[in-house]
Amino acid sequence: MNQLNSINPALRDFDQLPDSAHVGLPVVKALYACSPASVWRGVKNLTIPKPYKLSPRTTCWNVGELKIALAAKAGA
Repeated sequence: MNQLNSINPALRDFDQLPDSAHVGLPVVKALYACSPASVWRGVKNLTIPKPYKLSPRTTCWNVGELKIALAAKAGA
C-alpha cells in the first residue's frame, strides 16, 4: 500500500483546509506529534487551542486556530 494513501486526508491536506474547517483528535495528535494525553495536557496549559463539542460524543478543533497556534510554536 502506498504510504501517502494511508495518511489521514485531513492531515495530508491540512494546509489547504479552510480556517473554518474542523478536525478531530487523530489529526491534532499527528500535527503535534504527541499522544492523546499530551494533546489534552496542551489544551490545559494553553499550548494547544481549546476544542469544541459538536455533540456529546464529538470533539473537534478549529483549523484556523490550530494554524495560528502552530505558526506561533514554529516562531518561538
